[in-house]
Amino acid sequence: MKRFMKRECDSNVSYLSLHGMNTKKDLRELSSEELMSELKTLGAPSFRAKQIREWMWQRGATSIPEMQNLPKDLREKLDEKYFLSKAVLHEQQISADKTIKCAFKVDGDKVVEGVLIPSTKRMTACISSQVGCSLACKFCATGKLKMMRNLTGGEIFDQVNYLRNEALTRYKTPLTNIVYMGMGEPLLNYNNMMHSIQWITSPEGLGMSPQRITVSTAGIAKMIKKLGDDKVKFNLALSLHAANDVKRSKIMEINDSNNLAALSEALKYFHEATGTRITFEYIIFKDFNDTIQDAKELAEFSKQLPVKINIIEYNPIDDGEFQQASPERVEAFAKYLESKNMIVNVRRSRGKDIDAACGQLANKNKVVDERVMKSK
Repeated sequence: MKRFMKRECDSNVSYLSLHGMNTKKDLRELSSEELMSELKTLGAPSFRAKQIREWMWQRGATSIPEMQNLPKDLREKLDEKYFLSKAVLHEQQISADKTIKCAFKVDGDKVVEGVLIPSTKRMTACISSQVGCSLACKFCATGKLKMMRNLTGGEIFDQVNYLRNEALTRYKTPLTNIVYMGMGEPLLNYNNMMHSIQWITSPEGLGMSPQRITVSTAGIAKMIKKLGDDKVKFNLALSLHAANDVKRSKIMEINDSNNLAALSEALKYFHEATGTRITFEYIIFKDFNDTIQDAKELAEFSKQLPVKINIIEYNPIDDGEFQQASPERVEAFAKYLESKNMIVNVRRSRGKDIDAACGQLANKNKVVDERVMKSK
């Protein structure tokens, strides 16, 4: 069973701004200090900053004139210089297993996707950080799209906020977890990713614990070290998928510039700085990385620091280059790792019937396909 709904987003000021038709700036991109400074310049008292933040991060304002508890002259002054960028729901699909995939429009015509994944113990939002992706991992549908731009912190936040509300209204369950595992590489949009997490975790925003957030990376060693330097409180996951450089480079071009030795050093640095256990994500492919020898290499690489390993079944995309490993191979692989005292979880995919599973985002999305064709 599949249900489908569609909502066209209204044209908005962010679209005009990003296309050079005015010089307004995004109000949601100001730091608290910058907002206070701007209010001082406009002759407004400092307590207005709290009211503005409430409108932006809790009440879902889409424009400055909506902020009705601000004086009219202040709204007009702010509206002359600023706009509110928004990711607006465009399409929504619901899987037979109750997974919800949402297509959000930004700039009026660009599309990103977010997924709400309900399970027995968790309600997880999987969100995107970029429009498209530059890394071109061979097994991922998003990697076949043109990289168009980074999402703003506010646009990332909007995905979480919408999916959070869907969890509450549709399933009567609060959102428990957030994973930055959708379209794009979060660490190549570092500042905006961090800005979104600031407001997701702030009491003036959604007030979620950072320990409920996991940022997944294909492996940018210097940015993993920066996470350590910034002493982040959220979790880190590495999309590993092979524990030798030859195989990993075949499916992930990023490994040529960030090989396993560099990643190992960066991960140790991160763990020493934060004390956080790291998750290795390992998509298991038939006749590529599913042998006991592959498991041995993974165990050897994993023993260098505290990790847990998520073995993820492969979700086919249109090109058919890879196939799912057999259940027998997956079981043997997991048992070998467990015999080496590794923490192992075998993850079954959700939302495959609407292309919402891991690696499938933008696989068969009509809106995305049309957009890509227009960009060529």
